[in-house]
Amino acid sequence: MRLTLRIWRQKNADAPGAMTPYEVDGVSPDMSFLEVLDTLNERLTLDGEDPVAFDHDCREGICGACGVVINGDAHGPERTTSCQLHMRSFRDGDTIDVEPWRAAAFPVVRDLVVDRSAFDRIISAGGYVSVPTGAAPEAHATPVPKPDADRAFEHAECIGCGACVAACPNGSAMLFTSAKVNHLAALPQGGPERETRVLDMVGQMDDEGFGGCTLTGECANACPKGIPLMSITAMNKEWLRANRRAARSR
Repeated sequence: MRLTLRIWRQKNADAPGAMTPYEVDGVSPDMSFLEVLDTLNERLTLDGEDPVAFDHDCREGICGACGVVINGDAHGPERTTSCQLHMRSFRDGDTIDVEPWRAAAFPVVRDLVVDRSAFDRIISAGGYVSVPTGAAPEAHATPVPKPDADRAFEHAECIGCGACVAACPNGSAMLFTSAKVNHLAALPQGGPERETRVLDMVGQMDDEGFGGCTLTGECANACPKGIPLMSITAMNKEWLRANRRAARSR
C-alpha cells in the first residue's frame, strides 16, 4: 500500500503548528498504525530530518499512551487503541490526517504528544482508598457481591488514554472521571472517602479547564474499553448525594 500521511508538526507548545504531508510506500495491511509511524520516522532520521514525536509504550492496548486523532476520530476508525489499529482499515492511496488530542486541558508538547498530567491530578484529588499498613489483608475478609464486583471491574477498565476528551465536542473529562469515581464507589473499600472523593475529583476536573458535559455520547463511542455513557449518570448521582450530605453537616 502507498499512503499519504498528513501529520500535525509542532516544535513546542509556543510554536505554531501545521499539517505536513509525507508519502509512505510499502505499507502492509498487517502493520499497526504505530509501525507505519516507525517506518516514516526511520526514513526521516536517515534523511537527517526530525522524526515525528508521538506517545507510545506497551503497544498492546493496555496503557493508553498511544492516543492520536486519525481522520477526525480518536484512535481512528476502529474502536480500539491506536497501537492496535491495523492498516487493513485503510485502502491503498488513502490520505490519512493524524493530529494530537485537541483539548484546552491537554496542551501540545511536541507534534502528536500532549500533556495529559491533568488526569493524574484528578486521580490524586481522590482516586484512592484508606487501607491499613502492614501485611496484606485476607482476600475474602471483605465480601463483595457479584453485581458490585462486576460494576467495579467495568469501570476499572478505563486506561486513561484521553480518547473521551478528544472525541467530546466540549473537551469534557466526565467519562474518565466517572469511571474512576464509580470504580471505587462500587466497593466497600471505597466507602470511607465516598463523599469527599466525588466532590474533590469533580472539583479538580473543573479546575483543570475541561469542558462541560452535554451528554452527546461521543466519549462512550470513542472509548476503546467500552466505558458506558451511564457511568456519567451514576457519577452525577454520587455527586448529588455527596452534596446533600455535605449540606446537612454544615
